[in-house]
Amino acid sequence: MSVQLIPGTEALTRLSSFSAVIDARSESEYAEDHLPGAVNWPSLNDAERKIVGTQYKQINAFEAKKQGAAMVARNVAGHIERELLDKPKEWLPLVYCWRGGKRSGSLALILDQIGFKVSLVEGGYKAFRAALVADLPQLSARFHYEVVCGTTGSGKTRFLQALAEQGAQVLDLEALANHRSSVLGLIPGQAQPTQKAFDTRIWTALQAFDPARPVYIESESKKVGNVVVPESLMAIMRSSPCLHLYLNEEERVKLLLQDYDFFVRDIEFFCDRLGALTEARGKAVVSDWQVRARSGDVASVVRELLTQHYDPVYLQSMQRNFEQYGSAKQLRPTDHSVKSMQALASTLLAA
Repeated sequence: MSVQLIPGTEALTRLSSFSAVIDARSESEYAEDHLPGAVNWPSLNDAERKIVGTQYKQINAFEAKKQGAAMVARNVAGHIERELLDKPKEWLPLVYCWRGGKRSGSLALILDQIGFKVSLVEGGYKAFRAALVADLPQLSARFHYEVVCGTTGSGKTRFLQALAEQGAQVLDLEALANHRSSVLGLIPGQAQPTQKAFDTRIWTALQAFDPARPVYIESESKKVGNVVVPESLMAIMRSSPCLHLYLNEEERVKLLLQDYDFFVRDIEFFCDRLGALTEARGKAVVSDWQVRARSGDVASVVRELLTQHYDPVYLQSMQRNFEQYGSAKQLRPTDHSVKSMQALASTLLAA
């Protein structure tokens, strides 16, 4: 067998040199997290892993291995027929499983016997994950960050999107987390990634950036929904220069009614999410908001959410946690529209 073993640290730097990165784990393991750009070719799927595991426990290892080998052989045959018949001999795959054991080894052996030059991650996903976690602090520290600050509804996300559209380097943590970073930040129909996958998304985004150019990032708190911003990145953000995006109250309400239109369309969902603020705002206040929302007066509820809840909490957090917030450069879009954010982004980048 001429399969080349490469350590997880080397896999970090060589991913782009392979024709394909193949995850031989089950579909649920792949969904939890995987190497950037990897495709999933399960040697055993979730149901098959359960069957083999049960045989290990209830019968013996020998019988379980026989059953598992038959399943792996069928699955690998399917992958070859589906994916490989049109691949040239120069096609270079990188294969891995959980710890670089039997599942990836079986697939790598067959690919090697076909005649492909195969590489296998030594230690599997587990080794790659350890290398990524170790690399994140030094990777994060390579960049100069401009932290976009502003109270809820001031258009930070729209502004970051406008910057990205015009070629700026943007690390959009909320987009990577599939969450808008507040009690009301859940996005319907979009599940959040696992913590491991969130870390991998951040690492992958940073890998693509040029250290000679600034990276624009929003003034997030430690948690974005259910995932946590890596501590090393958080510390650098909090010491970085800030840009203060300012919109008046009326424009902020309009923006939120647009960006959170799913709440307007589904009032009961909105009221349910408001219920999560009961401990912070009190039952009477939240009940009043829910009654008014159900009556169609969503705008006044949004206004009070801003002035009574989000603004005081946000301003206290910024002053306490972001060292350069007090000297932030002021940015004032003419209104909440995408066009206005694009014009502001253009002006900033030109300067």
